[in-house]
Amino acid sequence: MSVLRKVAAGAAGSLMLMGAVAVPSDAARNTTFQDGLVNVNIGDVTILEDVNVAAVVGIAADVCGVNVGPVAAAILGEATAVDASGRDVVICEAAGTGAPVTIEQN
Repeated sequence: MSVLRKVAAGAAGSLMLMGAVAVPSDAARNTTFQDGLVNVNIGDVTILEDVNVAAVVGIAADVCGVNVGPVAAAILGEATAVDASGRDVVICEAAGTGAPVTIEQN
């Protein structure tokens, strides 16, 4: 193998290695919030920490005193939005107490 080919192969390998290192660091910065986990609060009391956004649907339906079917998509959408944005959202008032049920980023 000629010297020029060895240099070119070494340079190409170095560029590929640098690209492989740079991509994960950019991806990590872009997923600050979206880990799929949120916290659920009733009033100022945290009832669940680091719960999967999909699990929030059944829990919220029980706490809010509603049927899961009609509200499942709305609650899942709210939980996903909270996970992505970091903003808290009140989804209902707890049945019997009237305290706000809040989803927040963990």
